[in-house]
Amino acid sequence: MVINMDETKLRTIAQLQEFLDATPEVKFTLAAGVGDAERYEHISRVLKRFDYPRLKKTERGVVLAYLRHTSAYSRPQITRLVARWEENRLAPVPLTKRYRAPAAPFARKYTAVDVALLAQVDRANEDVCGPAIAHLLRRAYTVYGDKDYERLAGLSVSHLYNLRKTTGYQKLRVSFTKTRPVCNPIGVRKAPRPNGRAGWVRIDSVHQGDLDGIKGVYHITCVDSVSQWQVEACVEGISEAFLLPVLEAVIAQFPFVIEGFHSDNGSEYINHKVAKMLEKLRIEQTKSRSRHSNDNALAESKMPVWCASTWATATFQSSTQNPSTRSTRACSIRGLICIVLACLPLRW
Repeated sequence: MVINMDETKLRTIAQLQEFLDATPEVKFTLAAGVGDAERYEHISRVLKRFDYPRLKKTERGVVLAYLRHTSAYSRPQITRLVARWEENRLAPVPLTKRYRAPAAPFARKYTAVDVALLAQVDRANEDVCGPAIAHLLRRAYTVYGDKDYERLAGLSVSHLYNLRKTTGYQKLRVSFTKTRPVCNPIGVRKAPRPNGRAGWVRIDSVHQGDLDGIKGVYHITCVDSVSQWQVEACVEGISEAFLLPVLEAVIAQFPFVIEGFHSDNGSEYINHKVAKMLEKLRIEQTKSRSRHSNDNALAESKMPVWCASTWATATFQSSTQNPSTRSTRACSIRGLICIVLACLPLRW
């Protein structure tokens, strides 16, 4: 809805102040088809009506606030426009837009036809480097005499890349590259198949988060796919120095032989140190497949989020840092829910 307001009845500074006090939440916006010319005319009309050069400082502030409120211009822009109006107030049109398209704009050296030729050459040569394409364009005109490449013969390598970034070129050379899978030979990319046997575990880790600049711990969940025997652990970091002793302790917590070790594609588990440890224990290492979010959903769904608020924070430290470590164990079988902290020096 558009409301036209006749503000010519406002003749005194007091009336302007009353208007500003009564409409602090009213927002003025431009109607369709209204541009800067109409706003300039409004500013000139108000300044002339109140004889702005003869006003006192406080009265000028009220007029400027009124113009900011009704024109939707910022304070610096209103200040510049008022200064320009004072310089040209005797002119028939004191305020005019100074920024406009030039009468004789700069001519384009390379036209849309040249951009199309460049895209054609890039397509034919499979997007080789810029210097090679510039050399081919120059040869097409100087050696083979192709008049179509007359302008492109002088194309510099730097401007060639500028033309490749233009919208016209991008429309002609749109290419989509599919996501390339990570070619990591560590682990087999498949979902574990326990076939009803215990010993095929899934593992995942999550960061607890920082508090007041203090680094939080990482929670590790390792759960068997069949028996649901679950081991929870915490480590100070997920580097090899912290993680390898913890993984050995977690695997030792299970009362049966571990045959399979499944994780996501994180580097904390997919690395040569972990692969060497699992190979020494003759445990098959598998990792999640692309676009198969359920491969490791069992471990991810059992993350003890409540561990950060309910239980004391525990961190793993290596035996050289703190040899006095202790071990506790519990499990989750048939509704009996417990938490396992393996090799934890408790820090309260």
